[in-house]
Amino acid sequence: MPEIDRYVESQVEIRGERHAESQVDSQVEDHSESQAESEVESEADSDARWPDSHPYPRPDSPPLLSPDQAEHTLDVWLVPKFSMLTLFCLLEPLRVANRFGRDLFAWRLLSADGEAVTASNGVRIDVDGRLSEVTEADWYQGLSSKGRLMVVSSYEPEACIGTEDLALLKRLAAHGVWLGGLDTAPFILARAGVLEGYPVALHWESVPAFREEFPELEVRADSYVWEGGRLTGSGGAASIDMMLAWIATLYGPSLAEAVGRQIVHSRPAEARGAAPTQDAAGGRGGASTTWAVDRASPRALPRGVLRALAVMEANLAQALPIPDICRLAGLSQRQLTRLFVQEFGETPKQCYLNMRLDQAQRILADSRTAVTEVAVAVGFSHLAHFSRAYRKRFGESPSVTARRGLRPPAPAEG
Repeated sequence: MPEIDRYVESQVEIRGERHAESQVDSQVEDHSESQAESEVESEADSDARWPDSHPYPRPDSPPLLSPDQAEHTLDVWLVPKFSMLTLFCLLEPLRVANRFGRDLFAWRLLSADGEAVTASNGVRIDVDGRLSEVTEADWYQGLSSKGRLMVVSSYEPEACIGTEDLALLKRLAAHGVWLGGLDTAPFILARAGVLEGYPVALHWESVPAFREEFPELEVRADSYVWEGGRLTGSGGAASIDMMLAWIATLYGPSLAEAVGRQIVHSRPAEARGAAPTQDAAGGRGGASTTWAVDRASPRALPRGVLRALAVMEANLAQALPIPDICRLAGLSQRQLTRLFVQEFGETPKQCYLNMRLDQAQRILADSRTAVTEVAVAVGFSHLAHFSRAYRKRFGESPSVTARRGLRPPAPAEG
């Protein structure tokens, strides 16, 4: 069975730590020289430099910076029902980085209409401006060299996205603007046509629907993928590693490590862009192997059960007979049934069916794929059989799920 793509190299490793550290040294020298000329800071010059280990952040919270004060600006477009966790993990590393004596990062929260946005947890967040007014006014007047636009969404990512929003993303991309999207936001970027030629990472639950909707785009099983002017990621807590990698790229690994210590976060020793393994057994279905973790007891699953789950997940589009799964798992059908009932409270057949139906629900909720196509995509040859099984599991028909996640029509080409 084909294996998933492995870890991507971080931007720190691409540029090299030596180059990043020398970049920090030169920036620190320039900053110290400007401080020496200041009347206010006469005796503090010797203490103003960043030590290589960055052990001493300022004791107070640094002031919020405007784009013209900071060396880099991150504009964040909040889509209704966005993930609050993703937003916090996106911004906190930048705030903490500013505690080390430099005006490094500014950020602005934007919405499509300039009004407050409600997150998926029900909390309303005020924003700094309207997306079109802020981005077009600033990007086109020279701030594009300092700024970046990150789209943050979660549930129903395209439900509130209009043709004007997609057209704006196209214009920004045409002007060479750096664009990013976290959690389910890659759906929005892909719909705007600005991800062509770039690999994509997004939340694992949305991977099946994304692959059905945009089969021409390469989806990687990483927590984030950063290539050229595009950065996409799974969102959530993984955004911390993503932002620490960006900090390390700009100012060296020692600052990134210092920020990580301040927020009590340990960076992984391996490539910074790696995510928990997904699609472990390959296959067209693309279901996340976290299913086994979600369903299992705290103790480790038997090896035969893990092999059976991997076979099932790799064959969601073409359902295999249970005897074939047993053979590939190296267990008799009686043994496998006993283990599945023991671990999950259901037989292998029931478990396999539920995995396929869960896959179908994700595709219906997150894409525009027709119900009949979804049924085929999860291994059902008869639509009536699919509909009965779906209604029994979720209490509603597949068409109801599809209508709930209905997206506005795509913009006309041109």
